[in-house]
Amino acid sequence: MARKRLPRPIFDYIDGGADDEVSLRRNVTAFSNYELVPDILNDVSAVRTGTTLFGQPSRWPLMLAPTGLTRMFHGHAELAVARAAARHGIVYSLSTMGTTRLEDLAQAFAGPKVFQIYIFKDRGLTAEFVARCRDAGFHGLALTVDTPVAGNRERDRRSGLSLPPKLTLKSLLSFARHPSWSLPALTGSKFDLANVSHRVDALASGPMSLFDYIGGQFDRSVGWRDVEWLARDWNGPLAIKGVMTPEDARRSIASGATGVMVSNHGGRQLDGAPAPIDQIAAVRDAVGGGPDVICDGGIRRGSDVAKALALGATACSIGRPYLYGLAAGGEAGVDRALTLLTEEFARTLMLAGVNDAAALSRGHVRTRENRRAMA
Repeated sequence: MARKRLPRPIFDYIDGGADDEVSLRRNVTAFSNYELVPDILNDVSAVRTGTTLFGQPSRWPLMLAPTGLTRMFHGHAELAVARAAARHGIVYSLSTMGTTRLEDLAQAFAGPKVFQIYIFKDRGLTAEFVARCRDAGFHGLALTVDTPVAGNRERDRRSGLSLPPKLTLKSLLSFARHPSWSLPALTGSKFDLANVSHRVDALASGPMSLFDYIGGQFDRSVGWRDVEWLARDWNGPLAIKGVMTPEDARRSIASGATGVMVSNHGGRQLDGAPAPIDQIAAVRDAVGGGPDVICDGGIRRGSDVAKALALGATACSIGRPYLYGLAAGGEAGVDRALTLLTEEFARTLMLAGVNDAAALSRGHVRTRENRRAMA
């Protein structure tokens, strides 16, 4: 439905990845390498799914990952997503590259909320974000560290996608075929990176590519001292997003983070990076039982969440699944996507003979290779 309702350049921005999109595909297909091993004859008449994430209660172990430029996909943008998250009792994360001011989001959304933050070349802007999030009542921060430059997203290069979207010879026909999207998006209120434009209004002089924006604003010299500074300044739940190895996970916690998001940025940055699900067990073993370990990427079924939890994840986060819903039907579409995943997760627990999500363990999952070795 999203593919039908969006112009091709806009859909490709949601759907695409970097280079040959190997990591994009592997993020999803890697889950099929894991089998769920059920218990039997356990009472599953009542199933408990609740957990704690970023120090906040969550109805089940899922959070909505930060996604930039959300207004491109539906006019109600981040507020529509947050309202759906509130109904489902789960954490919502607002992106630095979002199109809604964090204060407006906080005022409209009383549920558990996280702000995804970058280290900008203008370090004062990053410090300002920390203060604004504290004042607005955000419960946690997620520092994204895998974007020193934009990945080679060839679909976006071919389509000439810009911020804000503009008509080009390449995209004119696709925009014309989707007037229900194009007319409001191209003639409505100004497209704005609402949280940064007051200080770094890079779009003031006209549209620019996402690649140029990232290259011009994000600091490539970010290091562990910046994590230590952010952890001290924020002094609250902090996850490092983009961790892929046990060593970096340990160092993240040692530097003051309270959790990690195991992520390759949805296959949109380093193509060929491992699928997050394949790194969860090693990361959990490295950091121990206390920190949050969030599997970010490739979730398409409630059973995927169960597999990640069995391997040691605290929770999973999704981006594309709710954006497809948003593009297809606005807030109702997001709600539908979350309802499907929620029902699938609860059903998976019951079929696996598990009456509490917290009881999922390594014994409930195995790889196909291990099965063959045992045979």
